[in-house]
Amino acid sequence: MAKLYFSYATMNAGKSTLLLQASYNYRERGMRTVILIAAFDDRAGKGRVSSRIGLSEDGISFHHDDDLYALVERLHAEETIACVFVDEAQFLGEDQVWQLARVADRIGIPVMAYGLRTDFQGKLFPGSMALLAIADEMREVRTICHCGRKATMVARMDAQGNVVREGAQVDVGGNEKYVVYCRRHWEDKMSEG
Repeated sequence: MAKLYFSYATMNAGKSTLLLQASYNYRERGMRTVILIAAFDDRAGKGRVSSRIGLSEDGISFHHDDDLYALVERLHAEETIACVFVDEAQFLGEDQVWQLARVADRIGIPVMAYGLRTDFQGKLFPGSMALLAIADEMREVRTICHCGRKATMVARMDAQGNVVREGAQVDVGGNEKYVVYCRRHWEDKMSEG
């Protein structure tokens, strides 16, 4: 039976690397995969998933109002899909998470979503909240804080290296903009100044 999986972590934990590796494993065995990524996340190029260690693969860009069930159903009718992968799953809308659940439940295709759990203010992203609520299986991908403890939080930094405490939930960026911390050091950073 196909399932909806959610692998979550802070930034720099290797989520995109794991996604690309899992997709490669399917394709190496002659099975087709589909990789989905939010259209506005074009850091690696439009519709491209890239990891910090240099792996990358083309995917299909989706917009917040796209019906992902209809998209996968159409693609599957053209050629059998063995697995659907979603990078940066925190950017999914709640409706899209339910659409992906239907892909698993009604079409029988496993869906593996990878994303952040919380934003720079420690709040859940809508897509992550929905995935935490309905995913069949969840896995935390771990990385470490500078102190050696498990990093669970991310801080947004401005160009001068100061912590940003307010602003839009979504501000796409990488190491130049975000730093991962354990909860203790994140709280210390957020209360500085």
